[in-house]
Amino acid sequence: MSKPEYFIGLMSGTSMDSVDAVLVDFSAKQPILIASHAEAIPKHLLKGLQHLCQPETDEINRLGRLDRSVGQLFAQAVNNLLAKTTVTAAEVIAIGSHGQTVRHMPNLEIGFTLQIGDPNTIAIETNIDVIADFRRKDIALGGQGAPLVPAFHEQVFAQTGHSRVILNIGGIANVTYLPGNKDQVLGFDTGPGNTLIDAFIQQALGQSFDEGGAWADSGTSHPDLLKQLLLHPYFALAYPKSTGKELFNQAWLEQQLADYSHLDQQDIQSTLLDLTCHSIANDINKLAPKGELFVCGGGALNKALMQRLATLVPGYKVDTTSALGVDAKWVEGIAFAWLAMRHHHDLPANLPAVTGASRPAVLGGRFKAR
Repeated sequence: MSKPEYFIGLMSGTSMDSVDAVLVDFSAKQPILIASHAEAIPKHLLKGLQHLCQPETDEINRLGRLDRSVGQLFAQAVNNLLAKTTVTAAEVIAIGSHGQTVRHMPNLEIGFTLQIGDPNTIAIETNIDVIADFRRKDIALGGQGAPLVPAFHEQVFAQTGHSRVILNIGGIANVTYLPGNKDQVLGFDTGPGNTLIDAFIQQALGQSFDEGGAWADSGTSHPDLLKQLLLHPYFALAYPKSTGKELFNQAWLEQQLADYSHLDQQDIQSTLLDLTCHSIANDINKLAPKGELFVCGGGALNKALMQRLATLVPGYKVDTTSALGVDAKWVEGIAFAWLAMRHHHDLPANLPAVTGASRPAVLGGRFKAR
């Protein structure tokens, strides 16, 4: 047997529901998930991050404090992950940390993206080297800096003769098109995933998410509202494209609902779930009329979402990535462990056709524990 090649992946997405930590062995042809852990984000820290994501509350002191605090939280996630295993910190080659995105603005005259979670703090508190800041090299090369997971999807999920779409549904949804031949792999953000349905149920019922989509399923979607929501200019953009809470946020939603305050709240929730499903399905059906669709991320656990989406892509066999041997909940975490592995071996990790970068590049920087 070959010697294990351990890397840890850390991921916290736009949903900010938890920090996902995974321990992965890359010594075999396919990555092997050794252990996983979800670290809850404390309420005070979550509140601070949510404030920081609103441009009108920008403040350098808050940014600096939260950068350190998120780094400490990520380190805690790593230490708790390893506590579940017999693997020691000394055996882990590096941690791949996505960080917490607080701003993603790639389309400005001087585009930028900003993730916090100080990698120096993570390295010191875990005694493991950290590879972080994966997105800004791609931005510097003229790309969107996102999505980065399609390169990982291609290596792990592509199969000759199978036309596949890998759909990740976090706060924002993104797709990777794997044509199954020598055609180019494509990928982009389709728009909102869980972000609007989470925000609305939080506002209406004080719940962090709509478990299984049950509340949405108790309502009836409003066709005129759905049509209006789908007029957002982002949906008409050509790819490469990426987005975030800068476009799809509570302020935008409140504007859209101004003329629909008479609707029952569960009908609004149902319409928002349909917005996610229709915007995703519209893009998938344009990529190819039929094939295999494998879903990962938190949205894969939303029964109502999965059922509605399946009806909108009739040419596709729909399942989760678990059917391909990669647990749907942990795909993105594994992807950032993979990105760390690519950096360690001085290998490029972006796909210019996906991000729009001028060339492939080794992504991220290394922050040493010693």
